[in-house]
Amino acid sequence: MANKRALVKRRKAVRNIRKITRTMELIATARFKKALDRATEAKAYTEKIAELAADLSASAGEVAHPLLVKHEQTRNVLLLVLTSNRGLCGGYNAGVLREANLTIRDLTSKGTKLHLEVSGKRGISYFRYAGVRPDHTYTQFEDKPRFDEVEPLANRYLEWFVSGKVDVVQVAYQRFYSASSQKPMVETLLPLDRVETKPAAGPAQAELRKLAGQAEYEYLPDAAGILEELLPMSFKVRLFKCFLDAAVSEQIARRVTMKQATENAGEMITAISREYNRARQAGITKEILEVISGVEALK
Repeated sequence: MANKRALVKRRKAVRNIRKITRTMELIATARFKKALDRATEAKAYTEKIAELAADLSASAGEVAHPLLVKHEQTRNVLLLVLTSNRGLCGGYNAGVLREANLTIRDLTSKGTKLHLEVSGKRGISYFRYAGVRPDHTYTQFEDKPRFDEVEPLANRYLEWFVSGKVDVVQVAYQRFYSASSQKPMVETLLPLDRVETKPAAGPAQAELRKLAGQAEYEYLPDAAGILEELLPMSFKVRLFKCFLDAAVSEQIARRVTMKQATENAGEMITAISREYNRARQAGITKEILEVISGVEALK
């Protein structure tokens, strides 16, 4: 039978852990709501600017832009991996790193030169342990990434792609679809050879999109000048959206993990309390038997 004193200490320790996990769950919930609002707002802007870029690209078919041109050969690929700075978020980092590793192995098998950049201490520690040295590492992106922090990276990627230093720019991150659906994936951001827009929701919207595609545009000053400004901004907001999705997905994963830890701690406390009561009852029964045995011996 377990020692009652040890059971009391163990139950107290588990209760303290449950308080910590419960507090972390509440913090993650608050951060998730803020990150969700920012991601939702950015999603509407990203979809609209992508729709404008698609309409202009389709209407001005004779206009060519470097960001829309797919390089003849893929010799250099830049892969940006977005992970978290902190742990205790379940399989969030593992899923992103798994997708990144699949892409790295595929590129290595094809003989493609890889330019690896990693954001987040967890990803940096993983690649250091794996013996892979990234070209650049970042730790400044927390749960509130700002556009002015992401823009320097976007400008450098644009410069490298236009100059031919890299042929493809990819991002490994966890994409946010809803509060109950997130998926780790590797998304290609450059070249912008195909701008995806949200499909029409019904027949009326589909007809409007069809008429918009047939409409004739008048460009002022010209289509090339508009695309020169619009396409780089489209890439920047898409990259920024990746950081926002990663931030909100991390908070969701941490909230779910801490909730499960709190529930498991509650079940453990119940089991320990049950075991303690059994030990206490056994001790009382033993003492009663000893008293009865002593009384019988005195007769």
